[in-house]
Amino acid sequence: MAVEETRPTTADLAAPDASQDTTDQAASEDDGALQPLLASSEGEGFRGRWHEIQTGFVDAPRESVSQADELVAELMQRLAQTFAQERQGLEAEWDRGSDVSTEDLRVALQRYRSFFERLLAT
Repeated sequence: MAVEETRPTTADLAAPDASQDTTDQAASEDDGALQPLLASSEGEGFRGRWHEIQTGFVDAPRESVSQADELVAELMQRLAQTFAQERQGLEAEWDRGSDVSTEDLRVALQRYRSFFERLLAT
């Protein structure tokens, strides 16, 4: 008997409570450019917190590194939630028997590609 291999998905990475709204995220991608993975206000919030951590390094280097670790973990969790929400939305449409539009699938695939390319670039 062959054992079926289970592969993790973004839904596996997200916390059970993925209640944050992501409706103001960029919905399209032009000319192959990478689109933002988070809403601009949310991304700016993370950048602002990073700037505070970086500025505090001179006075408290150990604390800054600890805060950086926490912030990166939080950002990774938020990204996983974002993709899990998108996946849930698509699956909900399929479960209802609804036809998911090719445009919705195209946008989802572009967002996954953008995220994938960024992960590989690091």
